[in-house]
Amino acid sequence: MYSNLLPITTAINPRELGGLTGFNNRKIQMHRLLRTGDLSKMSSKDRQFLKHYGVVKIIDLRSKAESISHPDPQIDGVQNISLPLSSEEGTLGGENNLKQESKLYNENPHAAFKMMRDHYRDHAIAAHDQETVRQVLKILSETDEGAVIFHCTEGKDRTGFVALFVLYILGVDLELIRQDYLASNEILTEYRAVRDKKFQEAGKSLTFRANMRVLSSASDSLFDTVLLTIEKEYGDLETYLRNALNVTPELENKLRELYLER
Repeated sequence: MYSNLLPITTAINPRELGGLTGFNNRKIQMHRLLRTGDLSKMSSKDRQFLKHYGVVKIIDLRSKAESISHPDPQIDGVQNISLPLSSEEGTLGGENNLKQESKLYNENPHAAFKMMRDHYRDHAIAAHDQETVRQVLKILSETDEGAVIFHCTEGKDRTGFVALFVLYILGVDLELIRQDYLASNEILTEYRAVRDKKFQEAGKSLTFRANMRVLSSASDSLFDTVLLTIEKEYGDLETYLRNALNVTPELENKLRELYLER
């Protein structure tokens, strides 16, 4: 069982990143960095938990349309920040996407993986997406105290993409970052099962349901798509950080001082 799950029941894939080992064997501080999925259905009890846990900022990586239709909770003393990772209005597997791609999802069991692969590649090279990551890093560098949540819909793809760079800058080993990304598979097992049952009861084909499982799963291949894209376009992660994300040594050091144990 994944050990860093937050004890809340009305938000999907809620995790504490504290405890991961970073630069010079210094662990990420607890109550500083949280990653989750959709927060729009949070109970008052869970909202109070986040407030008492020390949350001061919530960064929403979803599209504007998603944020409007399923807004983040308003918690006293917590700043809500909308920073869509993609310039597209929607999410793969969302209602609009299912309508648009219905034919492909019903005919080709690999359609979802291909589209996910393309999205991961786009995240790495799109100017809009790079700017979003830069803004997230800036916000983190300006947060001296308290916990920051960054999230998308399932807390898996867009959240995982941002987490890759946050954790890498903090000196977390790339294999540990990969395992943190893949942890969504275990955490979302019941979520996928419930979703699949609804599709089955609605008469959806096995091909369609196979695509839906892909959309709600993390994958080594998708994680590698980001790394391979960066290697092809920029040479390596260090060059990408410097040239694409404008991560200076000063920013790197500041983030490490703010978020790693002393």
